[in-house]
Parts: sequence; structure tokens; C-alpha cells
Amino acid sequence: MKNDSLPVKQKKTKKSIGTKNESSLHKTLKHQYTGFGGISEVEAGEFIADGITKAGEYIEVQTGSFAPLKKKVKELSSFAKVRIIHPIAVKKTIEVYKTTKTKKPLYRRKSPLKGSAWKLFDALIYAPELPLLKGVSIEIVLADITEKRVKDGKGSWRRKGISIFDRELSSIHESILFKKLSDYLFFIPFKPGEEFTSSLLSLRAKIKKETAQKALYVLTKMKIINRTGKKGKTWIYIRDR
Repeated sequence: MKNDSLPVKQKKTKKSIGTKNESSLHKTLKHQYTGFGGISEVEAGEFIADGITKAGEYIEVQTGSFAPLKKKVKELSSFAKVRIIHPIAVKKTIEVYKTTKTKKPLYRRKSPLKGSAWKLFDALIYAPELPLLKGVSIEIVLADITEKRVKDGKGSWRRKGISIFDRELSSIHESILFKKLSDYLFFIPFKPGEEFTSSLLSLRAKIKKETAQKALYVLTKMKIINRTGKKGKTWIYIRDR
């Protein structure tokens, strides 16, 4: 550990999301990664970490954008190592209930959307500096997730007023840990010195061009790859490592 005076008091502050609004998915992963002998909801400077393992590594479960973690993870990493756990729904089952107290859903359906490791960049694009912090690692959890919704008329117009009230972890397919910067070469299917574009990455990785563009933006910020110039309006990239 970096600091023998590492705070681990179970004290709530305004910097904690608290457990009242915590989803089942978040809670399950928090306890799973904090592990036996670890502590959940611990004070660290101005913030409350989701947990700290017996070995002294902070655990932060983040299901959405990494933007809210910028200040928090920077401060946590000044005390000890930090691992950000980011679940990605490979398959999502949607259950719709009449009320949040109802035990059986009105109906259940499979979402046509399928996630992959590339979804990491949807979250990381808002905080590409996090992997550059010393002692910070990111672990993505590729899982099947059940999303519970209720017909309360308060939800998004896209869902016709149906609200999401919980998410549950159904099963885990695999997890991928990005501990050092070179681990992110996992996303670059090109040899060192080979030039490529977002279109070529999209083609070779079999992903949407928009996803390729997000990935290249983040990886450039992280200095995993570099821009060498433009061909017309298209950026040319190169892998140096």
C-alpha cells in the first residue's frame, strides 16, 4: 500500500452514492470484487469507495460513464491501487412489471442489442486520462444482465414512460483486466509501424465505424497509438508499440 494511514472508516459523506439507490448489479459486483476479508463502503479522503480488498486495493464499480470517477479515482489512487469494475451486457433480458412490488413480470423479452469489450469506450471516452494514473486498472465484466422495468409513466419517452428500477447480474461470460497501458493493444489488430484508419479498424475488428472512432480517440489520448497525418479528411493512425 502507498500510505500506512489509509482511511477505511465506514462513514458516509456527500461524496457517496449510498446503498439506497444501489442496483442489484452494482451490489453483487461490489461484494464479489471486494472479496472475503474486504470492507464495503469505506471512507477515503473526501470520498466513499465502493470497497477495499483484504490486500488493500480499492474497488469502484461503474456501470455507466467514467466521467463521475475523474476526481474520485485520482484521489483514491493517491492512497492505494484502484480497480474499476465495468460490467458490459453481452445479452440483456428485459422484464416489465406492473409495480416495483410485483413479484412476477407482465412480460419478458430479449434485447436485440448485444455488447462486447468495445463498449468500454462508450464509458472511457469521457475520462481517457484514468488509465494513465499510477496504480489504476480497469476490469470489464462481460455478462448477461436482467433489466427490470415498471409501467409508472415516469420513464423515458423512448421507453414510452416505462422506468428502469433495477438491474441484476444473471451470469458472467468472462472478465478482461487492463492493468498496464500495453494491455490496451488488445483493441489494435495491427502490427507495430502499420498505418490504418478508423474505416480499416472497423472492417478488421468487425465493429461499427462510430465505435472505431471512439476507440481511436481514447487510445490516442492514452498514447497507445499516434496520428501521423491526414489523407483527405481521414486521420491516419499508427501503432508504435
